[in-house]
Amino acid sequence: MILLLSPGAVDAQTISRDEALASAYPGASIRTEQLFLTPLQQKLAADASGAEVGSPFVVRYLATRDGQVVGRAYVDTHTVRTKKESLLVMLGPDGRVKRVEVVAFLEPAEFHAPDAWLRQYTDRTLTPDLALNRAIRPMAGATLTARATNNAVRRVLAIDQVVQATHTGSHQ
Repeated sequence: MILLLSPGAVDAQTISRDEALASAYPGASIRTEQLFLTPLQQKLAADASGAEVGSPFVVRYLATRDGQVVGRAYVDTHTVRTKKESLLVMLGPDGRVKRVEVVAFLEPAEFHAPDAWLRQYTDRTLTPDLALNRAIRPMAGATLTARATNNAVRRVLAIDQVVQATHTGSHQ
């Protein structure tokens, strides 16, 4: 199935990072962490995701409630066509995608991914099927947005796996 986009059919409004985090993790305390990936971690994440990990600097939001981690979230900023998009990819405690929100989109509004399309990522993990024309249906008229979004979600899932493996002492 292909989702067709027509001018005016997409509301290009974005949600703020804080609003998205509060909505995804109600009642949780959110702590911002600044992480620096080692060259090996960058390579592992790039290999696992199939997408370039351009910067070793990663901002992660750790959501906790009653001392328990209820989720982790990452902002992925990338170029869609010629301008930037920032996605907030929110994960559950098990590393599955909880939600994807567009927090900045500088391309024309008709290329903005609608919420219904972004919901395809809910409950997904990093598998070969997390790809356009597989588990994720493409968007006609917004191919570059779809590709950039899919790469961003895959990159975040891979970075999370690498960071979690480092924090728990296991190796992939």
